[in-house]
Amino acid sequence: MRRTKLLLLLLALGFAAAAMIDRAGAQARPAKTSASQTTPGDNDAQSAPKSFWGIIFSGGLTGLLIVLVLLVLSMIAATLIFEHVMTLRAKVVIPPDFAPAVRELLVRGNVAAADQMCHAQPSFLAYVVQAGVSEIDGGWSAVEKAMEDAVGEQSARMFRKVEYLSVIGNIAPMVGLLGTVTGMIFAFQQVADTQGAARAADLAEGIYQALVTTVGGLLVAIPCLAAFAIFRNRVDQLVAEAAYVAGHVFLPLKRRGRARRSPGGTSTDAPSPPPPPPPSPGGA
Repeated sequence: MRRTKLLLLLLALGFAAAAMIDRAGAQARPAKTSASQTTPGDNDAQSAPKSFWGIIFSGGLTGLLIVLVLLVLSMIAATLIFEHVMTLRAKVVIPPDFAPAVRELLVRGNVAAADQMCHAQPSFLAYVVQAGVSEIDGGWSAVEKAMEDAVGEQSARMFRKVEYLSVIGNIAPMVGLLGTVTGMIFAFQQVADTQGAARAADLAEGIYQALVTTVGGLLVAIPCLAAFAIFRNRVDQLVAEAAYVAGHVFLPLKRRGRARRSPGGTSTDAPSPPPPPPPSPGGA
């Protein structure tokens, strides 16, 4: 499944890159005209506002590479968000009919069937319950410890997947800032080459071309960070609910363990008689 998603992602990236390169070539075809050959109609066409893609592709190869990086990050983020929306659901993490069925099997003493059911219906809850079932012979303390370890392991795995959105949300503005700094360098290089004769309009054009990459980075980062916050809270909620449900599955075992002890913490069984005293040296 992961290989199929990666293949589809690479194909989509290939088609997107091809479309962007074709559009870049179409934007670069019109030749620049000199100031003496321009007509009023040409001046109106040059003064017309450029489209969004025209601004992007006018930044040259560096701007195109930065836009491609942002496009890749945005597609990865969209894939992760879609996957989290489909997997971080209560029906997926905590199947509604799973806990009552396993609890009924444990009440009947059919531990093997309960373990088989956990393997047949994999989920977050099934993994935690299966860890407790595997330690059921050690009593409630062993079951509780096994479930705590399983909850910690599975919750860490879920958090690691969600944290990729935070990584993308932090990288995307840096990539956009790289494009801005590069554009500023090119703009001031033009000032240096012309020995200060460059007009303000020439500098403004280079600057707004550079700022486009910053806008692209923010457009990728803001949804990623918002989705990361939402999914992180969702994971916390689902982990807490799964731990509660798993503990409820083993509630009969916990009650039996308490029933074997008195309220003071001692066993209800009759105490063994004390050992006889040792014989005295002068005894018969």
